[in-house]
Amino acid sequence: MKLWHQLVIFCLFCSMLAQGQPSKASDYLPKGLTFDATVPTPESVLGYPVGQWHVRHDQLVHYMTLLAKSSPRVSIDEIGRTHEQRPLLMLKFTSKANQQRLDGLKEKHLQGLVEGDVEDAPLVIWLGYSVHGDEPSGANASMLVAYYLAAAQGKEVEALLEKAIVLIDPSLNPDGLSRFAQWANMHKGQNLVADKVHREHVQAWPGARTNHYWFDLNRDWLLLTHPESRARIAQFHQWRPNVMADFHEMGTDSTYFFQPGVPSRKNPWTPDANVTLTNSLAKFHAAAFDKTGQLYFTEEGFDDFYYGKGSTYPDALGSVGILFEQASSRGHLQDSVHGPLAFPDTVQNQVLTSLSTLEGALENASALKRYQQEFAQDTLKLAREDEVAGYLLTEAEDMSRMRALLAILKQHQIEIKGLSKDMEREGKTFLAQNSIFIPLEQPNYRLIKSIFSTRTSFEDNTFYDVSNWNLPLAFNIDYAPVERRFWRKLPLTDTVPGFMQTPLTLQQNAYAYVFSWQDSQAPRLLKALLDEGVQAKIASTGFSAQTTQGNVSLKPGAIILPKGLKQPGDWVEIIDRQARTLGIPVWSVVTGLTEQGSDLGSRKMLMAKAPKVLLVGGESTSQYELGEVWHALDLRLGIAASLVEVERLAKIDLSQYSHVIMVDGNYKSISEQISKSLEQWINAGGVLIAQKRAAKFAADKDWLKANFLSKEDINSAFDFNNLIYADKENLKSRQDVAGAVFEAELDLSHPLFFGYREPTLSYLRDSNLIMRMPNRPFVAPSRYTRAPLKAGYASEEIQRLIASSANVVAHNVGKGKVIAVVDNLNFRGYWYGTSRVLSNALYLASFIDAEG
Repeated sequence: MKLWHQLVIFCLFCSMLAQGQPSKASDYLPKGLTFDATVPTPESVLGYPVGQWHVRHDQLVHYMTLLAKSSPRVSIDEIGRTHEQRPLLMLKFTSKANQQRLDGLKEKHLQGLVEGDVEDAPLVIWLGYSVHGDEPSGANASMLVAYYLAAAQGKEVEALLEKAIVLIDPSLNPDGLSRFAQWANMHKGQNLVADKVHREHVQAWPGARTNHYWFDLNRDWLLLTHPESRARIAQFHQWRPNVMADFHEMGTDSTYFFQPGVPSRKNPWTPDANVTLTNSLAKFHAAAFDKTGQLYFTEEGFDDFYYGKGSTYPDALGSVGILFEQASSRGHLQDSVHGPLAFPDTVQNQVLTSLSTLEGALENASALKRYQQEFAQDTLKLAREDEVAGYLLTEAEDMSRMRALLAILKQHQIEIKGLSKDMEREGKTFLAQNSIFIPLEQPNYRLIKSIFSTRTSFEDNTFYDVSNWNLPLAFNIDYAPVERRFWRKLPLTDTVPGFMQTPLTLQQNAYAYVFSWQDSQAPRLLKALLDEGVQAKIASTGFSAQTTQGNVSLKPGAIILPKGLKQPGDWVEIIDRQARTLGIPVWSVVTGLTEQGSDLGSRKMLMAKAPKVLLVGGESTSQYELGEVWHALDLRLGIAASLVEVERLAKIDLSQYSHVIMVDGNYKSISEQISKSLEQWINAGGVLIAQKRAAKFAADKDWLKANFLSKEDINSAFDFNNLIYADKENLKSRQDVAGAVFEAELDLSHPLFFGYREPTLSYLRDSNLIMRMPNRPFVAPSRYTRAPLKAGYASEEIQRLIASSANVVAHNVGKGKVIAVVDNLNFRGYWYGTSRVLSNALYLASFIDAEG
């Protein structure tokens, strides 16, 4: 019996599954198979059938480890650890003989990406499950698929394993999966409750979709902010799979989706041949569901545009990424418009499409392998025909920011060159010690074009996610394209600068020690020193200090560590150790007199204080944005912030906090008592940092002296005449801003922008919240330019409304400050260019002195 015939029987069985709870793994798998009795079944290890309870990640790891020990078809690696130290696994399934020569087969596959005969190379299929923790059907199904590959007997399975290597990532988000398993299991009774309002189906904030820091890991494949993504990308480049399947869940009232997605929303750098192969594989999924009579859909709702998702990142590199979306029971049983949806049914469908993926990939093996080779050849041709040969990047002051960008590029296997000498380009100086060149003539051409894109017009203006993710703009790195005709004049070298500043030897008994605020790690160094008892002052103006290395000019924000303050006995050793750890040079100052600017004892030098931060969260706030701030404070700045839900604010003594941070959310339900407490706290000296709708809330309370455009103001910018019902979706996309880059002009003399060098800055904007330019001086240190759209999509109407409006407003309120921002400063943890504003708001707010 051929594998496809087995699947037909399997599908017929699936349609009857809902009639009873599966009691064993074979109930989920094709009928007529026998299984190796020495390989443990999932139920024999778990103590219950898959689907009866939600599997915890530790149980998943335990089962997969036993599977690898018991079957010669399986090998397993721990490829990394999550923030919560859960192991990330990669299982490799192939025949026993292939396992003995796995490295050689992998090398043969990789060689075939470029040249040679690919027919004898193995087909590599990657199955990745449950990147969202509360979409658990995939991770639970992974045990059944793994058992099938490890234990199923027969010529068809053996033929698959002889010709292919199947990689299984059983849980893309172990921390989120574990949170959700605990939530679902703790609310399960002997009698399942299908009612949608039952607590099992309504997770408590912040929910389990996200990872430890509340990030959506399915947006992190390109950005690599988290260890889960970094481990996964390393594996992707080791294997470069032909097919990469990504198993998700969606709303309970949905059916089942598999790609292709919306045809007009394909990334323009993805070849049409990718869609052709996706359609070929889709026929196998459709046939499987046709046999069961289940509902499904394609080519709507989901797109293939953003290269930072699990089903689209592969498309940029010659693999075929496939997104699967199963209607979610969000627990064990839930009512839907199609009737009660049981958790075992959702698991069954993920098993079904996992096996149809294997079947379809095997049937299309030759086409898939040829496609990867043709993709590489076509990519090289595109690169050679491109008028742009590559990009020059430079950063002279903030080495840490440049290193962070380079780390991402290197993990994506992007080739980087250095310069053997300084050069001029379009009026800019590119110093060899501070510059790199990224050539386009390399295998990752399409990915590079994507991450340097400044495109602003698109065939379809509706986006499932962001419309731009330009990395140099995100990192605020100066760059310039290099035309092909100029390329050969570049003084290129394989030696790439390390972007590490030379540590300086501290002179004992110096009058003071100073370091610049220009490096984005400077706030972390300041916090580390304050934590160890070192006293510091912050300069409000620039000055020139006499040091053992000569005269050094320092810009506003510089940190002074004077001997004349009460310092710990080993303070010089503390400074030296912490500065070397973070790679920031510290100068030894010989006198308090300065040749230019204020002397070191000036009243313009304020005492530095470690911020005591309260983060406001809860049901009405954005877990994503709060997680981004928490991540920035914790991992970038070394600040231990207190997380408090909105409803608990009434019981909190705010006087013990220097800063309160409120992110995007709906704050209309905040009680008058809480509002009064916040207002009194601000007037007494507190600093409120309000982002997006939190800024609008502050304005509504009259703490922030700024006005916002109303919904009616925005609507009035659009012409509604002659619209038909079919125009509704397009109108909405024109009224929204879906992740586009906007440019603003900065007041570099303002404390919020100490450490910035250029007078413009790129912000990531993902809302149509618009703050009018205040008519008071000194309160709006950042405002959008007259032509603000830099990259991504925004309608002309929205662009006109945003142009010249304020996006940062800061002023006094009593003895305190309110700092309002209408953009997301820490977007997805990688928008380094604007995250510095948060650092400045925490340490430099005392310098702000403007009346609102």
